[in-house]
Amino acid sequence: MQQYAEHGDQYIDGAWRPSGDPGSLAVLNPATEQVLATVPAGGAADVDAAVAAARRAARSWAATTRAERLELLTRLRDGLQAAQDEITETVVAELGAPVGFAAAVHAGLPLTVTTSYLTLLAEHSFEERIGNSVVHAEPAGVVAAITPWNYPLHQIVAKVVPALAAGCPVVLKPAEDTPLVARLFARLVHEAGFPAGVFNLVTGTGATAGAALVAHPQVDVVSFTGSTAVGRQVAETAGRGLKRVALELGGKSANVVLPGADLARAVKGNVANVFANSGQTCSAWTRLLVHEDQYEEAVTRAAEAAARYLPGDPADPQTRIGPLVNAEQLARVRGYIDGALAEGARLVVGGSEPVAELPTGFYVRPTVLADVAPETAVAQEEVFGPVLVILAYRDEDHAVELANGTPYGLGGGVWAHDTDTAAAFARRLDTGQVDLNGGRFNPLAPFGGYKNSGLGRELGRHGLEEFLRYKSLQY
Repeated sequence: MQQYAEHGDQYIDGAWRPSGDPGSLAVLNPATEQVLATVPAGGAADVDAAVAAARRAARSWAATTRAERLELLTRLRDGLQAAQDEITETVVAELGAPVGFAAAVHAGLPLTVTTSYLTLLAEHSFEERIGNSVVHAEPAGVVAAITPWNYPLHQIVAKVVPALAAGCPVVLKPAEDTPLVARLFARLVHEAGFPAGVFNLVTGTGATAGAALVAHPQVDVVSFTGSTAVGRQVAETAGRGLKRVALELGGKSANVVLPGADLARAVKGNVANVFANSGQTCSAWTRLLVHEDQYEEAVTRAAEAAARYLPGDPADPQTRIGPLVNAEQLARVRGYIDGALAEGARLVVGGSEPVAELPTGFYVRPTVLADVAPETAVAQEEVFGPVLVILAYRDEDHAVELANGTPYGLGGGVWAHDTDTAAAFARRLDTGQVDLNGGRFNPLAPFGGYKNSGLGRELGRHGLEEFLRYKSLQY
């Protein structure tokens, strides 16, 4: 295990500089509850310096050619590839993600996404003719990227790489629970040779550094991923400055199994989906909807599948589910489980009791709940832990009603005997992305939500366009 240390500097204007704000943040290992490192608790002074650097770099970075940006982003991609083991180790340490999942997803997916933007940047047309007009796509300006802790490097890459590809300088404020992989990313940006001020990193709390960044008058675009409650605050603050806002927020996604589908495969896939990353995934299928005739069979199959997910040391390659990120999350998830049972839910597997074999660490038992009323909190609100709710529906109309019956609309799944049937049902769902019969994640497809799940899109062409503005020239 690599050694981490105290860090008193921020990455601003192309160099590591002492923080202008007092105080520090302790970074904990959620499996051991020990302090891994400390980082600066940046505030207004660091934000001002970072935004000023980005503003100074904005015009010259916007003027770079496609070939110049491609060369730098290719070096960054190569750096990410060379650092795969270091990324994996860092995410295991500060997030508690199981090492196999960390290598495949936390380290592997950012590499895939970065590579996808190299292809997209090489092919994208930044100009089109419409009638007697030529429409130019231009960089939208200085970008504030505020990222969460659950997929710390993926969310950084999903915002920073397309912003840089579009010609926008960036100030990144990562989540305070997982800043170490953000510092690693800043090091890779520096080693790739990006000009000073094009990328800047400020660590700190959301209430201080994040709020100062969103409100800063020299920020043009805010890209935020986090809770719906904080997303509303971000939108309100940014709206007062007429800034462009992209919000990727919470979810309460439904996985609907239609009659005739492969129930065994659908339930197994659902359990794997909701328990991945210890349930800390905004688009996780936290609600399994099955026809009432197959309800008890689905409950039994879910219990059998869930029994294979035993919490353990995330550094052990055999571990499939690690700890939650912090004590607050642990208390939150346990509270939802206890609340559901108090409201009449049936505990199928798991529960809120401590994991006796793991007295240290923020571990929760992977949990399956049946007989849950659709209007209760555990079926309506984002738990953000390994908790699956199973609901029964009478017919397809009832299934649509239940699936759409939350304030969210981020992800979802549909299983049917053929893809045409699954697609027809999916088109009735109020959600931004639906997987048909276990369809694979596509890094080129737009990712984002409806309703309280946010505004705007990430990934692929749509993610690039969040950082562009358009000028029409009439001839």
